[in-house]
Amino acid sequence: MSDVRVRAGERRPSAGPDSLRLLRDGHTRGSEVAALASALTLTVATVEISVAGHLGLFFDACFVAICLVSALLVRRRDFFTVGVLPPLLMLGAMVIVALNGPDVIAAPQDSKVQAVISGLAHHSGALFAGYAGCLLTLLTRQRLARARRSATPRTSPRRPRRP
Repeated sequence: MSDVRVRAGERRPSAGPDSLRLLRDGHTRGSEVAALASALTLTVATVEISVAGHLGLFFDACFVAICLVSALLVRRRDFFTVGVLPPLLMLGAMVIVALNGPDVIAAPQDSKVQAVISGLAHHSGALFAGYAGCLLTLLTRQRLARARRSATPRTSPRRPRRP
């Protein structure tokens, strides 16, 4: 349940005061996280191109951070959406940058397709780090939820099986 959808007077489910709350709580829909991550990635690319004239280390660091935050924000049933998001974010950013000016991410004489491939190659370290961080965060959240579910006693007793 995203913040936008919470009704007045309605409280979010509380996770408790423990230190793993950040890893356990994610209430935002996958589509909202994907839209936010896309907007942030393109904003960071635009800012760095405006300031430095090319995509560099600032874009890479922000990309990794966006991937990690996306994995923390998403609700559990939308893990797949965020799990496939980092490569698509990087590809989308490179395509848009290449369409606006291939010389920003590649040699001036390169075609737009070559610019996309060059951009992906130049930023493959950030793509790997962002993707690995995202998947490891999702895995950790899934295991914590499973451990929490098995540690919580059931509220209703099981019915005995009939022979």
